[in-house]
Amino acid sequence: MSHSPTHRRSTSNSEPSQTHHHSILPTAVPTPALVESVAGGAHYSGSNVEPLKHRHSSHDQQSTHTELKADHKRVLADIRELYECRPTPEIFARLWHPDAEFEDPLSKCRGFRQYAAQAGAFFSDTTHADSGLLHTRIMSSTSCPNRIVFAQTQRYKNRFIDKTMSSVITVDLDDQDKIIRLVDRWDGKELPSRFGAGLLRALNGRIVPLFVHVPQVSGA
Repeated sequence: MSHSPTHRRSTSNSEPSQTHHHSILPTAVPTPALVESVAGGAHYSGSNVEPLKHRHSSHDQQSTHTELKADHKRVLADIRELYECRPTPEIFARLWHPDAEFEDPLSKCRGFRQYAAQAGAFFSDTTHADSGLLHTRIMSSTSCPNRIVFAQTQRYKNRFIDKTMSSVITVDLDDQDKIIRLVDRWDGKELPSRFGAGLLRALNGRIVPLFVHVPQVSGA
């Protein structure tokens, strides 16, 4: 269709007038593919956490990703046992892949001896430690990728400390729903990496097993 001006001759002696036909330009609308879930960039402060956005064209489809899937319920229950200072060899055997990775702001671990040692002190019956879950919220529970992202506020208490901590935790699972990577971001912040922080975290992951006894787990 031509959008050039159309000339109309007036029936009077006045100058010809012009009628302009303006073209209609389509409005750019972002597609669902432009909306991504970025667990690493999630920020958590206090107990109010916005759910991650996913690539879905309807609100109903999107909301299902904030509901914990049936296969993930057992995984999350075992993870909470660890965070509430009740680890057992059975939980590690059932929950973790032997070569799994664990990261938090202080440690970067790979393999059973390293990640189990982070909770190893609580294997002892003489350790007087307590941890209570104050708040939790599922941010994402998906099958592809097989992943759970959740926020929690936890209170840790023993004879030396009484501290409340908030975290955004990303859990990647294999086909058997065993953890292959768990990243604990305190306050939802990115893990430290500058000025040799990554090297120090990896070093800490290697040193702790030298001082903490971890019971042998079948298959680890």
